Amino acid sequence: MSYWLVKQEPESYSFSDFQKEGKTDWTGVRNYTARNNLKEMKVGDKVFYYHSGDERAVVGYASVTKESFPDPTAAEGPWVAVELEAGKPLKNPVTLAAIKANPKLAEMKLVKLSRLSVTPVAKSEWDEIVAMSK
Repeated sequence: MSYWLVKQEPESYSFSDFQKEGKTDWTGVRNYTARNNLKEMKVGDKVFYYHSGDERAVVGYASVTKESFPDPTAAEGPWVAVELEAGKPLKNPVTLAAIKANPKLAEMKLVKLSRLSVTPVAKSEWDEIVAMSK
């Protein structure tokens, strides 16, 4: 099993919107590195849902329910999407400031590659954020 983080502006598609729908196709990714990360996702992988913009916090859980397929929103190009299923919200959101302040998370892709919308998360990083959310 692998672990991931996806980012979204809550004004565009909040975690509560996602939960209401239950599942969604994660479309619209137009960065090659993020696209390659989508291609690596497997059914059953766990995903953190991160609110970008003003909120900047990990707010919920999701899981991969369908592996990469051609992104139906792309007019052309090699873009892909995955299907995600909403999980529960974190008991307490974990802010980017708290993540940056935690030395155990200093190498996290969210910190190192802050503009990337889909990033891998190491198991140790996943566990640390889960612990921080309690």
